[in-house]
Amino acid sequence: MSLSAAPLLLQRGETVHRRFTPFQSSFRYRIAMVDIDIDRLDDAGMVSSLFSIEKPALFSFRQRDHGALKRQPLRPWAENEFKKAGIDIPDGAIRLVTFPRHMFYKFAPLSLWIAMNDANEPQAILYEVRNTFGEKHAYAASLDGRWSRHEAPKSFHVSPFFDVSGRYAFSLQYNPEALRLGVTTLKEGKPVHSATLVTRAEPATTSALATTALKMPFSTIGVSLGIHWEALKLWVKGARYHRKPRKQVDSPTVAHDGHQTT
Repeated sequence: MSLSAAPLLLQRGETVHRRFTPFQSSFRYRIAMVDIDIDRLDDAGMVSSLFSIEKPALFSFRQRDHGALKRQPLRPWAENEFKKAGIDIPDGAIRLVTFPRHMFYKFAPLSLWIAMNDANEPQAILYEVRNTFGEKHAYAASLDGRWSRHEAPKSFHVSPFFDVSGRYAFSLQYNPEALRLGVTTLKEGKPVHSATLVTRAEPATTSALATTALKMPFSTIGVSLGIHWEALKLWVKGARYHRKPRKQVDSPTVAHDGHQTT
């Protein structure tokens, strides 16, 4: 079975964050994510004894952790979010790239809902962003080919050390073998922060999942711990604290196309 046809893949790599102003700071850490076909959850649950759907396991996936936060099919929620953004999607697969539930814990600061066409090319995406206050918001974009650039106004509170202003510049490359994502926060046309995510896809075999658990035993909870640790360091350095505003945006924020190539 080709990677593009697999109901479940493992995406392993690293993320790097850089702050440029009023002082410079950066951090990087390794991550492990799952890449799952949301219409084939039962098949995904049969890939490995270390991964389950709706049941406890070393790694697992539960529908109530995503989308409408209920134990119900995920596709209607994703289709409705794309519809609210004015984006028509094909009838192909929708791949969800997210952090798995690891043992008892689940936190996904970013999940990617990628709508594919019959040729297994990405046609649209929802960047579902969550903060540590339990809130979430989606940015939606149409895609043209496997390499896309688009921008959207920042409209969701993510970090107390950045206000909700400026724009996001997205750069995305997704294919059956790899994922490359860059998100740069721009203010008055100048970058103030950048985040990159680079992973390579591989079959989610029992061996690969076991290796991930051994080499990255805190692969999911470590993301949450890392966020708070970096926030503490920013506070010590004197970063300005911004109170969390009331969340007012419910519909996805639409990202408009920038320079694109296929």
